[in-house]
Amino acid sequence: MSVQELTNDAIVLLKQLIETPSFSSEEDETASHIEAWFKRHEIDYTRTQNNVWALNKHFDESKPTLLLNSHHDTVKPNTAYTKDPHKAIVEDGKLYGLGSNDAGGCLVSLIATFTYFYNHSDLKYNLVLVASAEEESSGPNGLNSMLKIIPNIDVAIVGEPTLMNLAVAEKGLVVFDAKVKGTASHAAHPNNDNPIYKTIEALQWFRDVKFEKGSETLGDVKLTVTQINAGKQHNVVPADVDLVIDVRVNDSYTNAEIAEFLQKTAPCSSIIPRSLHLNSSSIPVDHPLVQAGIEMGRTMYGSPTLSDQAWLSCPSLKLGPGDSTRSHSADEYIYISEIEEGIKIYVELLNSVIVQ
Repeated sequence: MSVQELTNDAIVLLKQLIETPSFSSEEDETASHIEAWFKRHEIDYTRTQNNVWALNKHFDESKPTLLLNSHHDTVKPNTAYTKDPHKAIVEDGKLYGLGSNDAGGCLVSLIATFTYFYNHSDLKYNLVLVASAEEESSGPNGLNSMLKIIPNIDVAIVGEPTLMNLAVAEKGLVVFDAKVKGTASHAAHPNNDNPIYKTIEALQWFRDVKFEKGSETLGDVKLTVTQINAGKQHNVVPADVDLVIDVRVNDSYTNAEIAEFLQKTAPCSSIIPRSLHLNSSSIPVDHPLVQAGIEMGRTMYGSPTLSDQAWLSCPSLKLGPGDSTRSHSADEYIYISEIEEGIKIYVELLNSVIVQ
């Protein structure tokens, strides 16, 4: 099929995905739509739980392997929607609907690109496509669960909305649960160990703390207190205050180093990381994929947002149609032209790198 025919089919598939609810761990029906694409295009595929994946027809174990990955789960719609989040609405060149931008447009564009190259016998790289589940929740049955099932990956393109610019690095994430302890008491009596007042010092420390090592592509480590909880009755001073801290980690630190620093220095009774697995990721700027993108006029940058790249130990490039600032917003949309451009750029990029 031509690129134009595949593009038309991809837009139809995206509309189907939008109109099929697929919250994280509830992607059964969207997985079935993706299966239908592979059947219709006569592509051998496998479904593992709600992950749908395929290898190029002439897969050769002696060649390096390039992963094409994006996800078909979504967050739940927020209350500010004015349009039906599960209805694919086209207005003024925009395709509205939950998951249209994050990351349905990327996914269908990568599926179309994989389909374009599926029958090629002259590739320098094998291709593996994974339409993955549970990305939004970093769940146990998403891309992370597939890495022990699919062939070993040498490099990856992860489809997330980047305006088709080259996100050559991505910040990691560590979420911490912290506790400030004090002395519980009746509110009517003196108490010099009120944990709520002690939390003021902790909040100021988290606001002002600086990490010495910056990054050329990812900037500084960013630490943000995002939740605070304490007390159940108006007349009782609580025994402790719970805080949640979101830390976006650049490529100058490992998540473990961030955890060690905070546990030694933060003015809290305890501070515990929920997970240390979501590290920063990157690809060398001299990699052929990056160099080919630069030659096509695409811009390099470092991404502050997390994706399934965090599970990968190989070099990985984040690249996809759509705009990250629209993700998780009310009345989410992607331009039809962005999908058309995205597939064209994906195909051109791979033509210059993986075709003999």
